Amino acid sequence: MRIVLGILTFVLALGERVAFAQGAGGAGATGSWVGPFTVVAAGIGMALAAGLCGLGQGRAIAAALEGIARQPGAAARIQTAMIIGLALIESLAIYTLVIAIILLFANPFK
Repeated sequence: MRIVLGILTFVLALGERVAFAQGAGGAGATGSWVGPFTVVAAGIGMALAAGLCGLGQGRAIAAALEGIARQPGAAARIQTAMIIGLALIESLAIYTLVIAIILLFANPFK
């Protein structure tokens, strides 16, 4: 819980910094709250994606190791399926990172 609160505090502080930098621009500043909220959305999205993908990978590895322990002869096939599954789980976190980067740098409301 402390880690989540720390991440949220960091994201909010970063959002205020982004809003201040946008406001210091002068002519292009609109005083919009969309900028800080995109930072918060990107931060929370990445935190959720990383945490849940980590849980999914842990469960996948645990199930694969249990399967290998029950049937050692099928270890190669189980390991191959596990690696493919882990790659697909990790791709979800990478996709969330791409969306977060798009939110942060391609904001049309700047």
